[in-house]
Amino acid sequence: MKLEDVDLLDLDRFQRQEHHAMFEVLRAEDPVHWTEEPDGPGFWSITKHADLQFVNRDAVGFSAERGGMTLFDSSNLEDGMDMRGKILVMIDPPRHTRYRMLVNKGFTPRMIGLIEAHLGYRAELIVDQVIERGECEFVTELAAELPLQAIAAIMGVPQEERHLLFDWSNRMVGADDPEYNKDPDNKGDASVAAAELYMFANALGEARRIDPQDDIVTKLINAEIGGDKLTSEEFELFILLLAVAGNETTRNATAHGMHAFMTYPDEFAKLQAHPELMASAVEEVLRWSSPVLYFRRTATRDIELRGKQIKDGDKIAMWHVSGNRDEEVFEDPFRFDITRTPNDHVAFGGGGAHFCLGANLARLELRLLFEQLTSRTPDMRLAGEVQRLRSNFIGGIKHIPVEFTPGPRLHPVA
Repeated sequence: MKLEDVDLLDLDRFQRQEHHAMFEVLRAEDPVHWTEEPDGPGFWSITKHADLQFVNRDAVGFSAERGGMTLFDSSNLEDGMDMRGKILVMIDPPRHTRYRMLVNKGFTPRMIGLIEAHLGYRAELIVDQVIERGECEFVTELAAELPLQAIAAIMGVPQEERHLLFDWSNRMVGADDPEYNKDPDNKGDASVAAAELYMFANALGEARRIDPQDDIVTKLINAEIGGDKLTSEEFELFILLLAVAGNETTRNATAHGMHAFMTYPDEFAKLQAHPELMASAVEEVLRWSSPVLYFRRTATRDIELRGKQIKDGDKIAMWHVSGNRDEEVFEDPFRFDITRTPNDHVAFGGGGAHFCLGANLARLELRLLFEQLTSRTPDMRLAGEVQRLRSNFIGGIKHIPVEFTPGPRLHPVA
């Protein structure tokens, strides 16, 4: 592939997995790359690991709030849908610092540890649902279930309502995919889904204020630092973020990870033989999957980077998916290797103020589910075509048909 063949706006090429070759060219020939937009001002692409860390860690020079987190111009959104300055991933310090300190009360290692046994039991039940059949649709029946059930448990909402979260998040991130949006030229359904989820969060907050529970939602509502608490809007938007980000990212990391294990069965066999490698395997799954392909920043000053003149107000895409394949950082980066060390991936961002709040929860969910899969479905294999999300923002896998030797349930049918 030549440099002139690179097109980061062609969503079909991302769906066909051609973006890896495009980023390989950019890292080698034009690591800070300018893309013209037919209906926008254009944007810079940051493709090298070190540059991504530099941009992500400078929250003053590169704003998450000024232009939002995607290449889409947030100023074109309908009234009430522009979340810049309101939702955690689109707020700059010092307000971001205060907001994060408050919501972090619900995501300390201690809080995550308190739900580990519950999620371990949930992981067993999830595999129980398919183990006797010897086949399933991996994404909807396995990969999606644990993060959905975890979010439901964290929110304290009935498990039977978890599929509402699945539907809302699919419609929000799948606005450009015909399976989730029958008219990809019209993003209206994504806005409707966001509004429905927002109202769900509003009702959840009101219910917990009236009837507090022993759950993270109640802790978030009551979190206080020096008399400062989350406003109702801040709480509701955080629940919206949690429902989408906590669901989509871990689901897709799990799906990419299992697809990698089926593509490289020797690595799956290695993990089965050496379960002590699980922590290392989870990190490689995160590097390999890069479930959020990029996040946007907006330059707040003129700066030169690798000889390119970035201007105040320019859009910048930090391509995590490219940084995680950087040949200068990862030896043989297109090899899936569960013993890889060091593994300084940027799947949770390149550090700094916006490092993923849910990183510990995501690692826990991945570990728990892959512990079940390695021990109970050791011969899992592809049984059909993998269907991927049409997006250059979320690295999603929608469907993976699989088959395996049937086995026994761990828990009797209720």
